[in-house]
Amino acid sequence: MLLRYSRYTDSAQLESHLPNVKRFVMARNELLDNITHKDLKVNPIYSSDLGDNVGSTITFVTEFSDVQKEYPILFRKDPPSNQYQAVVLLGLQQDENLFLQVQEQSLQQNNPGWQAHYVPAAIARGPFMIGFQARQENGQEVVSPMVHVDMEHPKISTTQGVNVFLAQGGNSPYLEHISHLLNVVRDGVELNKRMFAVFEKYELIEPVAINVDLENSHKLKLKGFYTVNIERLTALDGDALKELSKTGFLQAAYFAISSLSNIKLLIAMKNAKNRA
Repeated sequence: MLLRYSRYTDSAQLESHLPNVKRFVMARNELLDNITHKDLKVNPIYSSDLGDNVGSTITFVTEFSDVQKEYPILFRKDPPSNQYQAVVLLGLQQDENLFLQVQEQSLQQNNPGWQAHYVPAAIARGPFMIGFQARQENGQEVVSPMVHVDMEHPKISTTQGVNVFLAQGGNSPYLEHISHLLNVVRDGVELNKRMFAVFEKYELIEPVAINVDLENSHKLKLKGFYTVNIERLTALDGDALKELSKTGFLQAAYFAISSLSNIKLLIAMKNAKNRA
């Protein structure tokens, strides 16, 4: 499939960024608890200075319904594993996030610094991640998912930002939101594997080249991406259609296809940025 979007000498291949953050400091991950981290705060603002200026990030089938409303969803292969990943485009060039706002932001805003209603979970989770802790229960080892925090993350603070814990030690609304996002990621990792296995089983994945012509006569070519083959998808019947429908992956396929119209939004945002 070839997608061409007009009105562009430069050629750029957009690289996929794993979540999240672009920095050169070693992570220091700690198991989150309300004693050690009772004063912990997180800067909720999205900005280049805080590592959010990435051109893409991974996304999960568990959030496709939200993501597809505002962003293009594409697939690409992870170089080390050669496995498919779902990615969200945030810009048309590497290290370009067109959804970042430059004006002064307020902590009271929803998604301060971000020009969209929904922020992909891989970015919105900020310094938090899921780790696994083993414990003995009835003589057997049980492994449980636990929230961890990267204490070297640029959004971490003890003086400004939103509280992670309440004064009495309970979870703040912010931490409850983060817990939800981490569930989106945790469940999505496994569901993505199953989704791509089904898509490959029925040969639904095809390469897509995206050629963009900008108003200033510059040209961009985004390579290495894949999408769902709409002709093969609509031709499915019988057991194949039943399998995709039962698993929810049929809807996910159509979400991915319909989301491609958001490439036009990225182009409009890029043109507006170039004119400013």
